[in-house]
Amino acid sequence: MGKTLAEKIFETHEIDRPSKDVWVLRLDRVFCHEITTPTAIDDLVQRGKDRVFDPARIKAVIDHVSPAKDGKTALQGKILRDWARRQGIQDFFDIGSNGVCHALFPEKGFVRPGFTVIMGDSHTCTHGAFGAFAAGVGTTDLEVGILKGVCAFRYPRTLKINVEGSLPSGVYGKDIILGIIGKIGVNGATDAVIEFHGPVIEKLSMESRMTLCNMAVEAGATSGICQPDLTTVEYLWPFIKEEYASKQEALKDFSRWKSDPDAGYDTVLNFDVSSLEPLVTFGYKPDQVKPVREMEGTPVDQVYIGSCTNGRYEDLEIAASILKGKKIDSKVRGILAPATPAVYQRALETGILRIFLDAGFCVTNPTCGACLGMSNGVLAPGEVCASTTNRNFNGRMGKGGMVHLMSPATAAATAVAGYITNSSLYKNR
Repeated sequence: MGKTLAEKIFETHEIDRPSKDVWVLRLDRVFCHEITTPTAIDDLVQRGKDRVFDPARIKAVIDHVSPAKDGKTALQGKILRDWARRQGIQDFFDIGSNGVCHALFPEKGFVRPGFTVIMGDSHTCTHGAFGAFAAGVGTTDLEVGILKGVCAFRYPRTLKINVEGSLPSGVYGKDIILGIIGKIGVNGATDAVIEFHGPVIEKLSMESRMTLCNMAVEAGATSGICQPDLTTVEYLWPFIKEEYASKQEALKDFSRWKSDPDAGYDTVLNFDVSSLEPLVTFGYKPDQVKPVREMEGTPVDQVYIGSCTNGRYEDLEIAASILKGKKIDSKVRGILAPATPAVYQRALETGILRIFLDAGFCVTNPTCGACLGMSNGVLAPGEVCASTTNRNFNGRMGKGGMVHLMSPATAAATAVAGYITNSSLYKNR
């Protein structure tokens, strides 16, 4: 029997196998940010192990509260900043050059097909969009990764999801993943890898694939993975063009990181998107999903567009196409946080930021702050936010606040209306 992509990565990265189901893997990348890494750094210092396995394979960023909002967050930034300098970590992105980690690191070309990646952040699964095994880990595993360049995982079982049909106008990657999570539930892929397959996935941009993989963890998955193809090569070409004579040669090399046709899967699920509508969450779980039309008229206090899920240029461009020439409702606070400086710069040059500003949005620097209720858009008790982020947990964006997850198109339309509504891009069939 053939192998899945995750199985191939495990077998080529195996260092040790202490038990049948536990594999110790060599790591290609360890990503770090200022919320979870300082605890690991402090513990390593206290243990007399203040060193790193390879400064070139560690990438670090200050992104969750940027700039710092108080003494505690300033200290977190300082610990990471001092450590990066002390250890000679060249790829450290401080205030001004920083961006949301799961958008910035792919944008810099740090992830490749076949890579193993860990980070002390649950949405590390985003990087599986490149055909990598990428997983969020706890502090102890992060410490070991920083120190030794290895991490222990259970041998993966894989859930294959074939995304079929024709994606309707005004329906996006965010709607696809919300639909999948709504179907399989928040525990539907626990301790598994989700492989996304099918003609719809093949047509998606890398940005949209990252949106899908980003939210795989909301179904309990360890990682979400897409098969590397020419779209992957095109995205990475600026970083790999010196390594390959042509894009076709790169594609041939990347193809070894595809699942075999006869690979065995724990479960296979077919998901037809031909009749998929724009979706939105209700309640406090990512699998509590309804069509937007069923939530039509629900008033909101804030609309947030950004995050590692939907803060890339493609997302801003879609939202801007709805906002152009319009004003957001007077009762709504609109907040835009482009995910990286490059996204911000491009949106500035193309006039997209002007569209947001003219519509009445507050445009902030790249930061994760609002997504987890730490800064730049925290909700008051009883307030409601229409958000392009990835979690609607109780209190996620502020104690007593309600978060409805949706695509950038739905969020933009909602900002203009003042209540949850479908965008004009959606053509009801």
